[in-house]
Amino acid sequence: MGETTTRSDGDADRATSRADDGSDPLTERAGDDADPSTERTGDDADPTRPPAPGGLPLLGNVHELASDALAFYERRAATHGGVVRYDVFGTESYLVTDPAAIRRILVDDHDRYEKGSMPREQLGGLLGDGLFLAEGDDWRDQRTAIRSAFFRERVAEYGDPMVDHARRAAASWDDGDVVDVHAAATDYAFDVLAESLLGSDVERERETVRAAAESVTERFDTRRLTSFLPAWVPTPTNRRYRRRLDALRSTIRDLVAERRAADPPANPGAADDLLGTLVAAADMGAMDDDRLVDNAVTFLFAGHETSALGLTYTLYCLADRPAFQDRVRREVAALDGDPEPADLRACPALTAAVDEALRLYPPVHSFFREPTEPVTLGGHRVPAGVVLTLSPWAVHRDERWWDDPEAYRPERWLRDEAAGPAHGDDAAGPAVGERPEYAYFPFGGGPRHCIGMRFARQELRLATATLLRRLRLEPVTADLSVRASANTRPAEPVRVRVRTRDESPEETDPAVSR
Repeated sequence: MGETTTRSDGDADRATSRADDGSDPLTERAGDDADPSTERTGDDADPTRPPAPGGLPLLGNVHELASDALAFYERRAATHGGVVRYDVFGTESYLVTDPAAIRRILVDDHDRYEKGSMPREQLGGLLGDGLFLAEGDDWRDQRTAIRSAFFRERVAEYGDPMVDHARRAAASWDDGDVVDVHAAATDYAFDVLAESLLGSDVERERETVRAAAESVTERFDTRRLTSFLPAWVPTPTNRRYRRRLDALRSTIRDLVAERRAADPPANPGAADDLLGTLVAAADMGAMDDDRLVDNAVTFLFAGHETSALGLTYTLYCLADRPAFQDRVRREVAALDGDPEPADLRACPALTAAVDEALRLYPPVHSFFREPTEPVTLGGHRVPAGVVLTLSPWAVHRDERWWDDPEAYRPERWLRDEAAGPAHGDDAAGPAVGERPEYAYFPFGGGPRHCIGMRFARQELRLATATLLRRLRLEPVTADLSVRASANTRPAEPVRVRVRTRDESPEETDPAVSR
C-alpha cells in the first residue's frame, strides 16, 4: 500500500505541547523572539477583529461542523489564517491555529484565560468540578493533591501491568486473525487503568463503564446536530447519557466506600493507585467526596479513551508502514526481554512511531479556553468571554510546519547519529526541521497540560513494543475514517491482520521508505 490516508466523515477524501516529559510546563516562558502580535493589548493597540466568513442565519456554522468538524477546522485555518471566527447557534467562537498564539494562551499569559463556560456547559454533567474543569485555587489544590500519582517513579511502577496486559492480548490472537485494533486497544487500556490507577475492584464494573463510554461518544458526536444542544434537552441520546452517567457515579461511590472500609493510607503519596490517592486526599480535606467522584470519572475517561485511541492509531499506522514497523521491531528485539520503562530511552524509533501517530491523529482534536479580559492574538482583537478553540488536528496537519503533513512519516522525528541524540524518553524528539514549539501539542501545554501525559506516553510505547516483539501487523482497513466526538474517533472498525513472529528480526531493510 501507499502512504497512510484518511478520510473524515464528510465527502472529501484526505490523505491521513510539544509533549515534553522532561521540561516543566509550569516554568515555560516565551523568549525574546516571541511573536509580538500576541503580546498583551496596550491602550494604543487597535487590531482588527478576526475574519468570519460564511455561516447561516441562526445556525451559524453548525451545519459545517456537523458535516465534518475536522475538515471545517482545516479549511478555516488554511484559508483564513491562524485566528478566525466561527459561529455556533449565535455564539461567537474563535479557531486558533497559530502556534505563537497557542503558546501565549497556554503558557505565557495562561493566567488571563480559563476553561470557561462552554466546556462546563458541555462537559459539566460528565466531569463535574474535577481537575479538568476546576479553576483558580480549586484547580491548584486538586492538582497538588493528585500529582503524586503521576510522579516519574510512580508511573514507572505501572510498567509491569502495561506490559503484562499487552502480552496477554498478543497471546489471545492466532496467526492470521483479523483484529479490530480499536476494540482491542479499548479493552487493553481499560485493563491497565483498572489495575494501575483505579484498582482491580473496578474490573467487575466493566459493563457499566463501557455503557457510559458509549453514551459519551454518542452525546458528543458532532455529526449529530443535537450534540450542540445542552445536555438537559430531553433527547433520547441525552436521557440515555444521563442515566448511564448516574449509574457510573453510583458505582464509583460504592468503590470509594469499599476502599475506605479497607483502611487506606492517610497520605496521598503513600497510596498504591489513583483511587487510593483520591480517597486519601478527600479524607485529609483537600477535596470533598463529590470532587473525588468527579476526578475518578475524569481519569477513567481520560486514561481509558485517549490511550486506547493513541494505541489504535499507532498500530494502524505501523501496519501500513512495514519497513518502519520492522525497524521498531529490530530495536525492541535487541532488548533483554520485554521492555521496561528504563529501556525506552534506547528506543528512538519506537518513540518516533508513537509521536508521529499522535501528530497525525491526535486523540484530543480540540482544547478550549476563554479570555478573562480583551486580548490580542495573531494581530486580532479578541473580546473577553468568547470561546477559543485550539485545534491540534488542524495545526498538526498544517503544511507551513510539517512537510507532507498528511503522511505518516516517523522518520521526521529522528536525527542522524552524527547529529546527536536521536530521540530519547524525556522529549518528544526533534521532528527534524524548524518549526514553532506549539506546532505539536497533543497533550496541551502550560500549567494545565495533561497530568497523565507521562503515563500515556509510557503506556503507548510499552504496549507497542511488547506487541511487535511477538507479532507482525498487516493492514486490512485501507482508508481510516475518523470523526470528531469528545475525542478523535474512528468512524468504523480499524482492522489489521496479525502474524505471529518467531522468525529472525533481520528481514527487512529499515532504511527502505514507502
